[in-house]
Amino acid sequence: MTFSVHGLAVARGIAIGRAVLVASSRVDVAHYFIQPEQVAAEIERVRQGRNAVAEELQRLQADMPHDAPPELAALLDVHLMLLQDEMLTGGVKHWISERLYNAEWALTTQFELIARQFDEMEDDYLRERKADLEQVVERILRYMKGVASPVAPPASSPRKTQQDLLLDDTVDVPLVLVAHDLSPADMLQFKQSVFAGFVTDVGGKTSHTAIVARSMDIPAVVGARAASQLVRQDDWVIIDGDAGVVIVDPSPIILAEYGFRQRQVALERERLARLRHTPAITIDGHKIELLANIEQPGDAAAAVRAGAVGVGLFRSEFLFMGKNGNLPGEDEQYRAYCEAIDGMQGLPVTIRTIDVGADKPLDKGGKDTHLNPALGLRAIRWSLADPSMFRNQLRAVLRAAAYGQVKLLFPMLAHRHEIEQTLAQVELARAELDARGVPYGPVQLGAMIEVPAAALMVRSFLHYFDFLSIGTNDLIQYTLAIDRADEAVAHLYDPLHPAVLRLVADVIAEGERQGKSVCVCGETAGDVTMTRLLLGLGLRSFSMHPAQILAVKQEILRADTRKLAPWAQQVLAGDEPAALLVS
Repeated sequence: MTFSVHGLAVARGIAIGRAVLVASSRVDVAHYFIQPEQVAAEIERVRQGRNAVAEELQRLQADMPHDAPPELAALLDVHLMLLQDEMLTGGVKHWISERLYNAEWALTTQFELIARQFDEMEDDYLRERKADLEQVVERILRYMKGVASPVAPPASSPRKTQQDLLLDDTVDVPLVLVAHDLSPADMLQFKQSVFAGFVTDVGGKTSHTAIVARSMDIPAVVGARAASQLVRQDDWVIIDGDAGVVIVDPSPIILAEYGFRQRQVALERERLARLRHTPAITIDGHKIELLANIEQPGDAAAAVRAGAVGVGLFRSEFLFMGKNGNLPGEDEQYRAYCEAIDGMQGLPVTIRTIDVGADKPLDKGGKDTHLNPALGLRAIRWSLADPSMFRNQLRAVLRAAAYGQVKLLFPMLAHRHEIEQTLAQVELARAELDARGVPYGPVQLGAMIEVPAAALMVRSFLHYFDFLSIGTNDLIQYTLAIDRADEAVAHLYDPLHPAVLRLVADVIAEGERQGKSVCVCGETAGDVTMTRLLLGLGLRSFSMHPAQILAVKQEILRADTRKLAPWAQQVLAGDEPAALLVS
């Protein structure tokens, strides 16, 4: 039966495929396809894992203390029986042999199918045996040692692109991922995955899961609440990334309609691709700087392909994530920054110092555990609290600047004493490199304007810095007191709120008065519905995900700032800017 699940539209496009369910307790299971000749080896891996668990349980039984409760011995018997259950072992063999799923994927897929049957049982005792089965599966997975991300193939596995998979005779349909949540570190692995799109139960429009999805141009819906409970393993699913809707078990008519829409989207992208080498100049002759936001050094190639004239935001924190506490040292960071500089082929690269905390914890496991992480020790506060780590990063950036145009950007500054401490750390980093005799290059220094206090102090900020970048994601969050990762209040997140627009307009105007560059690098920069307004307010530098550059460029080529400027002031003066924007 066809039904739909509504969430938040965070990455445009249509994805159609079979659902792959990833339970939140098993987000570390790898999903990839194997070759037919690997089937026997994958089945053997499961068998070895199962046997290892059985031996462990038997040892526990043999060594059971005399005073152990009898329920414990009975539980071990249940687990041993579940290990030998033909429904589990036979089902796993089916997924490996028929679908060419890797062993871990096959095991979790079969668990999901059996778990559904447990959920439908009327007897309370039998329903509770689902937890026992889950424990058994977790033990087997632990012995098989899957990789760290739900969507990453192991290093030894040949990586297939989506196109390869569609052309492969053994795989005739694309796949979509349905999960409770995905961390930013998980999302980085999505680029090498077999999935055409994803759905999560939680998340907001500007959660970093959503941001990375947009950067990779993957259709996605977040905040879909109970999607991972409603969607069944292997269901046909349509992800409408434009409307924020997930259609489950669609009828042939609906499938055909969305297939047509997919082809229309592909044609529009082909038309936009012709603008790649066209300079971004308005009708009245203003040259607009279109920059790219990147998360990893390898993303530079996509930025160049999209026609970016530089990197406006290199989110360096993604180099630090998923390291299990082993933060990258100076040399490792230096190599990463050099790779990005090299990938941009001489174009400028703006590197933002590490911005962790809130919805970007260093630990892959999830959210910050502080009572109010968005207002806690994050971004520049975190860096200044660990000067040694901070100077490691500063030295790496300064060294990389010897090989190309580099700008250094500091996040979440709000106080003058923070500015002074930050600049002092830069000078210390230079002195340390001088003492070691290590060459380094010049860098322009910039500040993120993402706290209302910074926007109100913009004149003072410009005395210290060469340029400013407005981070609209956090500026909106802090101005409106909205947790941008919380889908419960997502409807209150409003980039067109009059207070937000006035702060943005004041920063742009002050930068123009002092002759210093102001860029918008938040999600607002890549929103084509905001392009004309930002141009009218005087913005001449936009930084966004590479996938959004061509659509924004198309808006710029059609714009006349002489007409947009007075209109933008009307919007700014109105109590309902959104109404004027669409009029």
